[in-house]
Order: sequence, then structure tokens, then C-alpha cells
Amino acid sequence: MSFSALGLVALLVYLAAMLGVAELAKRARRDESPSDHFLAGRQLGVLVLFLTLYATAYSGNSLIGYPGKAYRTGFSFIMATGFMMSIVVVFHALVPRLRPLAVRLRFVTPGDWVRHRFAAEPALRPLVLCVGILMSIALGNFLLAQLKAMGEVTSLVTGGVIPYHWGVVGLALLILFYETRGGMRAVAWTDAAQGILMLFGLAALLVWLLMEAGGLGAVTQAVAAVRPEAVALPDAERCAGWFSTIALLGLASVIYPQAIQRIYAARSGRALARSFAIMSFMPLLTTLVVTLIGVAAISRVDLAPGAASDGVMPILLQEWASAGGLPRFAAVLVFLGALSAIMSTADSCLLSLGSLLARDVFGRLGSDAATTRLGKRLAALVLLAVIPLALQRDVTLWRLIELKMELLIQCVPAFLLALHLRRQAALPTLVGLLVGTSLAVGLTLAGMPRIGGVHVGLLALVVNVMLVMAGSLLGPRAGQLQTLGSHRGFVGATDNALPGG
Repeated sequence: MSFSALGLVALLVYLAAMLGVAELAKRARRDESPSDHFLAGRQLGVLVLFLTLYATAYSGNSLIGYPGKAYRTGFSFIMATGFMMSIVVVFHALVPRLRPLAVRLRFVTPGDWVRHRFAAEPALRPLVLCVGILMSIALGNFLLAQLKAMGEVTSLVTGGVIPYHWGVVGLALLILFYETRGGMRAVAWTDAAQGILMLFGLAALLVWLLMEAGGLGAVTQAVAAVRPEAVALPDAERCAGWFSTIALLGLASVIYPQAIQRIYAARSGRALARSFAIMSFMPLLTTLVVTLIGVAAISRVDLAPGAASDGVMPILLQEWASAGGLPRFAAVLVFLGALSAIMSTADSCLLSLGSLLARDVFGRLGSDAATTRLGKRLAALVLLAVIPLALQRDVTLWRLIELKMELLIQCVPAFLLALHLRRQAALPTLVGLLVGTSLAVGLTLAGMPRIGGVHVGLLALVVNVMLVMAGSLLGPRAGQLQTLGSHRGFVGATDNALPGG
């Protein structure tokens, strides 16, 4: 059986299995409340929580966009491992104080934290609305990246049997059905198998590349012969870009709505802590691996200078599969791992979009089935609006990552800073967010995505934070944060101990 035929069969079997899991998840639901649908009843244990965090964090961006970026950049993209590690580090500034409040006050969306933190302040509603809109735009961008990745993987690995646009539209509609039926519970259950598939598949692909090339040293020599600049030491501007990217992704990724909602969905603080402890090793086992795969592809794949690099991973899979036998089945394993990670991330985006739009943008704060239904409908409308954009193939996945991060990072003061600065007020936070967003968008549209190697979104955040601190410290004293939670960790097994800060 050819690789394309085997890939098609595997795809059909996988999609049928997903439908089955969605049905089981629907039957396991307790009620139609937003808490049950969007947070799986707040009952995610260590293993499932870790794997759903892993499959969501390492998505189509990681498996398709990162190898493509490494292919174009060379060994200097090894810094991607650093910025994925920085995400885990920054989480430790967020979780110990946010988690106890989320448990006690039954938070569902990021906006619930903002409502609690700035309660009764005149600028509260505009601030919640702006945070909700900005996060929804970032999620829409994230969803767009997943749809593009699904189309690329499906088309290239099935040998064009399923064209790019069919892959985008067909799988998007399937995701819509799947997410509507199963909610977070279905996403978490499937993530367990998906994370394992992805991890072992990528490891097998890396071993094949290194063994066939004769080791990492031989790969480096081959790359140097084809493209010497890919192995050269980075200049000062490139180093500045490294630290900029580490700060950009490290800060912005921790306030992904789906990441925050997984903090809410954990069964206990201990389960959450253990999940993040395991996550600390994943950059070495995933980001480093996909970076080396992209670098190794430089001497194996010949793309035109202006061609999109997102096809590097699927092209390698086709080459691997051409050996037949076990390599062909292993390549299909990587394909399924990549596609499942992409689809699980898209699921998470839709879930978070629905809850954000219903509660934070439209202000429906009820805990009844009507709020859940509204969230599902709004998410469906966004998905249908994003599909036509995904059919355009002129923007790379890496650039989509940067764009959403530069917007999302402007919400950092409303979370990380507000958790630690007692005098922070809603109005300066709103002003800082609006000014920072306008500055980042304006400079990007003016053709200046970076200044001196530093992302404009990060520079805009500096202005944002300065405005927030000046307005809060020099202005009238705002209401203080009621409870800062534990300072010693992710809180205990039952989250019952909630010491004041």
C-alpha cells in the first residue's frame, strides 16, 4: 500500500475514533452548565491534564511552523527551546495566586478574574470587554493557524487525494461537530492518546534523520555545505531577537485563554503542580526535536527562496515513507500525531472562544444551559468566518504565531501585574492596554515588525506597563486585591487552604 493510501486509511480511522470519543464524552457529562462543558467539571487529573496541556501547547505551530522556521533560519532557531521553557517559568508567577481564587470563586473565563480583581471600579466593564475582544482575536488567529496546518498536512501526506481546501473545510466542520458534542471532556480524553502519538512519532523521525545522515556532526557539515549562514554564529541583532522572542512567547503564552482555563479545570492544585513539573521537560523532547528536524531538512529539501516553508515536515514524511515497510508505518504515526495535535488545539480554541465571547464580550454570566448554547453558537460563527481566511496560503504559521503574541501580550498587565501590584486600578490598566495595542498594530502596519531585532509588541508592552504603573501609583488609591493566594506553590491537594497575601 502506498504512503498516500495508507495515510488516507489512517485518517479515516482516526476521524471515526474521534467521533466515538465525542459521543462517549457527551454521555459522561453531568449537566449543560458552562463549568461542565468548558472545564470538564473541573475534574482533570495529573496524566490527562498534562497531556491536554502538552497537546495544546505543541500544536500545528510547533509541528509544522517550527520546522519550517528552522529550515529558513538554521541552527540559530535553537532558541525556540528556550522560549518554550520560559513559558513554564512564567506560569509560576501566575498560578500560585490565581488558582486559589479560581477554585473559591468558580472562575470559568479569564474575564472572571478581571471582574473580581477590579470589582466596582468605573472602568471595569470596558476593561473586561477589551481583554475579551483582544483574547478572542488572538484565539481566532490561533484557530486560523490550526486550520492552515490541517490543510497542509492532509494534502501533502495523502498525496493530494485530499486537496488543501478540502482538508481545511472538512476537518473544520468535523471539529465543530466534535467540540459541540463533547466539550472539554472529549478534548482532554483524546489529548491523552494524541500526546503520546506525537511524542513517539517525532522521536522516531529524528532518529531516522540522524542515523541516515551519520549523526548530528554529519548533519551540520551537510548543512554548512549547502547554506553556510545556517551554521554561523548569530550577530547582535539576532541575539536581541532571541531574547525578544523568549520574552514575547514566555509572557504571552501563559495568558492564552485555553491555558488559563486549564488552571481552572484541574482537579486539585497538586495535580496541576505535577502536570507542570512534567511539562518542564517537554521543550527538550519536542521543540528541540522539531528544530533539529527543520535544520536537518536544509540539506535534504530544496525549496525556492520565496516558497512557503510550512511544507518541510510533510515533505520529510513522504521521503521517510518512500523506504517502505516499518518507516512507512512510522511516518503515518507522525502524521497522525501531528494532525491529532492540530485538531486538539483547534478544539481548545473553539471551547475558549465560545466561553470568552458569551461571558466576557456579551456579558452572559449565567451558569445555565442557555449560556453554554450561546457560547457554542458564537464559536461556530467564528469558525465559519475563519475558514475563508485559512484558504489563503500566503502567510506562514510562524508569522501567525508572532502576530497573535504581540496582541495577546498587551493583556499581561491585567493578569501578571494585577496579581502582584495591590494598587493597580482598572482605568490605567485599560489605557495601557489600548495604547500598547495601538502602538503594536500601528508599527506592524507601518512595516516595522521589529526594531533592532526586538518585537514591537514587546516594546509596546513596556509602554503599556509604564502607563499602568504610573496611573495606578500616582492616581487615587484603587480597591486592593482581596486574596492573593498561596505564595509557596500551586496550593495543596484539595485547594482548601487559601492563605491571604
